[in-house]
Amino acid sequence: MLHEWSTVTFLHWPYRRPVVQRLLPGGLEVESVDGLAWVGLVPFRMRDVRIPGVPAVPWLSQFPETNVRTYVRGPDGQSAIWFFSLDAARLPAVLAARATYWLRYFWADMGVVEDGRRVRYDSRRRWPGPSRAGCRALVEVGDPYRVDELGELDHFLTARYVLYASVAGRLVYAHAEHPPWPLARARALDLTEDLIEAAGLPAPEGRPLVHHSAGVSVRIGAWKPVRT
Repeated sequence: MLHEWSTVTFLHWPYRRPVVQRLLPGGLEVESVDGLAWVGLVPFRMRDVRIPGVPAVPWLSQFPETNVRTYVRGPDGQSAIWFFSLDAARLPAVLAARATYWLRYFWADMGVVEDGRRVRYDSRRRWPGPSRAGCRALVEVGDPYRVDELGELDHFLTARYVLYASVAGRLVYAHAEHPPWPLARARALDLTEDLIEAAGLPAPEGRPLVHHSAGVSVRIGAWKPVRT
């Protein structure tokens, strides 16, 4: 699949490793920085979603999405993303992703509104449950980072090019090919969410670490079985 991910905000909180590890399938080990796992809430816009060689359908190929994720290492040694949930605003896209990518997609009422340097994200889950889980976030975007200003944690939370899924109890992986994120400073002016709790995790504590990106073009490869 080909996508454009735009108006992306990464909101992250640290968690104790065992709290996250208990939700992962066998074979995956949570990755950490200074002994802490990280859980991300990532709202953004999907644009021009299509199969290679097929033109994008305007209404169907553009919609907001929000994912809840963590960072893992697989039995094949790859560092990757594990998605606890993905909410999207187009039911056909949700059904297709559940059927072909075996990811935990949910249909939701969603919106993304930009006003100068501020971005508001709204999401409320429709199907399947837990019913009405959602997120409301107002983010203020700051100045871009220079490449030499980004540290280990910034790259750990954003520079991920592999994702895992579990299909019939077996781990599979796919590559997510895209250029490096152009990252900017950002802060959450207002945030109310229960998507992380709906995923089975405790509610996050404290203010999130926030990054923002205008976006990148992405190619998601086909699933391949994990070989140890």
